[in-house]
Amino acid sequence: MLLKKIGRNDPCWCGSGKKYKFCHEAFDEKLASYNLPRRQRPTHKMIKTPEQIAGIRESAKINIAVLDEVASKIHVGMNTEEIDRIVYETTTKMGGIPAPLNYEGFPKSVCTSINEQVCHGIPAEWEVLEDGDIINVDCSTIYNGYYSDSSRMFLIGNVSEEDQRLVRVVKECVELGLEQVKPWHFLGDMGQAVNDHAKANGYSVVREIGGHGCGVEFHEDPWVSYVTEKGTDYMMVPGMIFTIEPMVNAGGPEVFVDEENDWTVYTEDGKKSAQWEIQVLVTEDGHEVISY
Repeated sequence: MLLKKIGRNDPCWCGSGKKYKFCHEAFDEKLASYNLPRRQRPTHKMIKTPEQIAGIRESAKINIAVLDEVASKIHVGMNTEEIDRIVYETTTKMGGIPAPLNYEGFPKSVCTSINEQVCHGIPAEWEVLEDGDIINVDCSTIYNGYYSDSSRMFLIGNVSEEDQRLVRVVKECVELGLEQVKPWHFLGDMGQAVNDHAKANGYSVVREIGGHGCGVEFHEDPWVSYVTEKGTDYMMVPGMIFTIEPMVNAGGPEVFVDEENDWTVYTEDGKKSAQWEIQVLVTEDGHEVISY
C-alpha cells in the first residue's frame, strides 16, 4: 500500500504535519492486518484528513442550503432553467461555485432529470414541469476548493401512487445502504442492501452509473456500484467519503445517452427512474451524512 516505508518519526503520509507514529501508523497497521486482495484495499488517497473533512463539511452546508432553496420554490409550471438560476444564485451568494458548470463541457449549474431521464438532465427554458412529474435535482458545490454532492427527488403536483412508490422505495434503498456503512466492512455490503430492496419491490438498479468518492475533487475513487455483493469491493475505512446515489428504474436497468447533447441518460424502455443521493463519511464507529 505504501510506496516507501515511512519511519515512525517521519511526517505522516496524510500531510497533517504530525509524526507518523502519532497519526496514521496504527491505521496502517490495522489495515495491513486484513488479508485483502488489491481490489478491496483502499489507497491512502481515498482517506481524508481532519482538515479536509472540515472543509468538505463547510462546502456541504452550501450544498444542503441550495437544495433547501429549490425545495421551497419548485412548482408546477416552472421551467428547469429557473431551477438552474436558483442553484447558481444561491451557491454564489454563499461564496461557493456550482461544480457542474463547465465541468467537462456541461453547460449548466445543476442536473435536472425528469421522469424517464435517469441522470444528467440539462436545464432548459423549454422544459416545463407538469402536474404529475417526478424530478431529480442533483446539486454539487465547490467551496474553498472542497466538493460536496447530493440530490433529491421532488414530486410535482398530483403524482400517481405508482410514481410516489418508486420515489419512496429509492429513498429507502439509500437508507438501507447507509445502515451498512461501517468501518472495516465492505462497499459490497451497502451495494447488496440497495439492490436487494429495489429488486424486492419489482424495480431494477442501473449498473453502468454509480457513486464516487468526493471531497478534494469532484469525482474520486472509489467508484461505487449498487449491484455488488456483500463482502466484496473496497473495504470501508475511517476517513473515506463517497456518495450513495442509486438510480432505480421502474422497468429494466438498461439506459442510453442522448446522442444530441451527449449528457442526458434515459431509460431504454421509457419507464420512469428515480434517484436520491447523499454524501457519506466513514467514521471510527459508523458513518456521518455530510450532504443530503
